[in-house]
Amino acid sequence: MKLSDVNLNDPDVFREERHHEMFRLLRAEEPVYFHPEPEGPGFWCITKHADLITINRDNQMFSSAAAGINIPDSPMDTVGDMMLYMDPPRHTRYRLLVNKGFTPRMINALETSLKLRSQAIVNSVCEKGECDFVEDLAAELPLQAIAELLGVPQDDRKKLFEWSNKMIGVDDPEYEGNRDEGQEIAAELYLYFNSLAEAKRSDPDDGIVSKLLTAEVEGHTLNEVEFDMFALLLTVAGNETTRNATSHGMRALIENPSELEKLRDDPSAERFESAVEEILRWATPVLYFRRTATDDFELRGKHIKKGDKVVMWHISANRDEEVFEDPFSFDIDRSPNDHIAFGGGGPHFCLGANLARMELRIIFDEIVRRLPDIDFAGDVELLRSNFIGGIKHMPVKFFQIPARSHLKDLQAWLPGPFLFCQHQPHCLSLLRVAVTPRRRLLRRSLCRHSSHPQSKVENLRGSLGDSLSIQPARWSAALTSSVNASATPSASSHGASTTSRQTMKPKSILPR
Repeated sequence: MKLSDVNLNDPDVFREERHHEMFRLLRAEEPVYFHPEPEGPGFWCITKHADLITINRDNQMFSSAAAGINIPDSPMDTVGDMMLYMDPPRHTRYRLLVNKGFTPRMINALETSLKLRSQAIVNSVCEKGECDFVEDLAAELPLQAIAELLGVPQDDRKKLFEWSNKMIGVDDPEYEGNRDEGQEIAAELYLYFNSLAEAKRSDPDDGIVSKLLTAEVEGHTLNEVEFDMFALLLTVAGNETTRNATSHGMRALIENPSELEKLRDDPSAERFESAVEEILRWATPVLYFRRTATDDFELRGKHIKKGDKVVMWHISANRDEEVFEDPFSFDIDRSPNDHIAFGGGGPHFCLGANLARMELRIIFDEIVRRLPDIDFAGDVELLRSNFIGGIKHMPVKFFQIPARSHLKDLQAWLPGPFLFCQHQPHCLSLLRVAVTPRRRLLRRSLCRHSSHPQSKVENLRGSLGDSLSIQPARWSAALTSSVNASATPSASSHGASTTSRQTMKPKSILPR
């Protein structure tokens, strides 16, 4: 590939995943590269990690408010009241206001609710044995979190999903989007959130919307337009980015089964936190942000002039060979992992970073424990966009297992090597189980409640039937089926006495 082959204007380059090779070339030969623009003056491509951090943190030299954050100039008369399109000191004042609704205490208060919601989300698909991962699993938790944050009725979350898809997918034919329609949808969102704000003003509560509407910094409060813009930003950014990070993360785990196995074998909080950081680096849902130079500037021998467009490609910086060892390998134990999926610091560091991390940790914890054999069931369809690294559809399949509330009998699914854990109330973990030749159960715990080593061997005697709240007779029949299915020569040589042992109630393999 030559520099003349680089074309980052074309959304199909990203849909077909040809952009990584282009960025590899740019990082090696022209890390600060002036890219032609068919209907514009062209733009500078910033592709190295260190350079992106430098530009992102220098808000005096590189402005968001001059002409917007996208490669085409933005209509600042309509979007200039959105936080992404502001510079300090206005941005600072606005950020202090919205921070009133995003305190760590308020975000942490969502955790219990989001865990219950994630259980319900997996419940909704686990009995089907297949689903569209994007629409049925990845999209649901961010949508429900936003609905809960903003006080939007949960029944309206699909509206938020459709609105944000059409606004982001203006270049994708599936969403039949265009930039004019995107503005019309934005107007629909404004009207929706205007009504919501009016309801909260007349009947305030302890929620984030009421706090935002009453927050005050230096005598300034959010006006109607500023609130509408923030709600729009939260709806689109909070939905699209976390949904796509979840989808890319699951795709990477399926394509790298050894990394998925690590999570199955060690579902500790530390391992999941590390995995989330690698998922964020790998996915980088927002491919770029643009700034406008407010004065002449030199970077790596290139002369950037006042008024030039400067595009920071996060997706390239997160594959920078000088920062990340073997950057094209997905490694959930990567350390250090100084990714810039949330921006390279500075005033525009992502406001919802902690919420996004929490959502990713919660949903992957639920999926890995309850759908441990998840795999592709069809082709992955990527979004046609050079701004958002999105996945539109990803068919997956998995063992059909009953939702917890429907667990009546193990017979239908026990031949698969998994059992439910009931170490604590509401734990929906699965335990991986294998039957050894001497009729012992080898347990690898997928349950975060376990304090035992990752693997443990226990006899088949005990009270597992009672622990699983089913009749021992039912367990015996299911166990017999499972053992027979996995019989080995040494196991079969025991004859009648073996059959007797098979029908004994097994000892509990639950963590104590």
